[in-house]
Amino acid sequence: MTFRFDVATQVGTVGNGEFSARVHDGWDIGGNANGGYLLALVASALREATGRPLPVALSCHYLGPVNDADVTIETRVLKTGKAFTTALATMRQGDRVIVSALGTCGDALATGAVEHSTLTMPHMPGFDQAVPRGSTSAGVPGLMNNVDVRLHPDDTGFATGTAKGQAHVRGWCAFRDGRPVDALALTLFCDALPPAMFNLSGAPGWVPTVQMTFYLRGIPDGAPVCAEFTTRELHNGMFEEDGLLWNASGELVAQSRQLALLPR
Repeated sequence: MTFRFDVATQVGTVGNGEFSARVHDGWDIGGNANGGYLLALVASALREATGRPLPVALSCHYLGPVNDADVTIETRVLKTGKAFTTALATMRQGDRVIVSALGTCGDALATGAVEHSTLTMPHMPGFDQAVPRGSTSAGVPGLMNNVDVRLHPDDTGFATGTAKGQAHVRGWCAFRDGRPVDALALTLFCDALPPAMFNLSGAPGWVPTVQMTFYLRGIPDGAPVCAEFTTRELHNGMFEEDGLLWNASGELVAQSRQLALLPR
């Protein structure tokens, strides 16, 4: 079976580290490609450029909006080591730069005997009991045609004018066509829930991402992942959002942070 996410993140080899790709419609927020989707598309090119399948650490700067367009992704390998390979990537639509990224990819996650953790998965109703994103507002983003987001019942007030007054949102993420969740999918899901600050201001809209950082911390088990996003500082027209993604077993599989502009 061909899954929509695999088609939407497919890259073709041009040569000399350059790849062709298409930013597909249906992965957008208000007609602009979702930041997590663009991160996934760049990560796909970086995996090909490095020859290593796991996007371990990514830093992505967003320089312009794009949607439903052909693009090129230029890559340059900076260093290849025993465990990881690091490379630069630049996405262009014609002469216009859309994304600039630096990424480290690996064949496996590093292991070690010392562990320290202060994070725990939030208490959530099961995937089937959570509130489908499609029922939280009339103007559902195009991304929701492909991603099945289900929110904690306490975190849907932004859509009904009863925002809970806390910049915090929890939910589940899965693909609507049943594609198993893997490491590449996490780069999309780290930007798939409504922004946490919606539950503070109750003012939905397109939230342009300025910069996003992604860390792979575990391997997904293929099932829906639990997500939690929190904003602690909002001023001067910008805010940060910290994200955590877990397997249902409670294993942390990804962390993210982005800097974004207030809704437009």
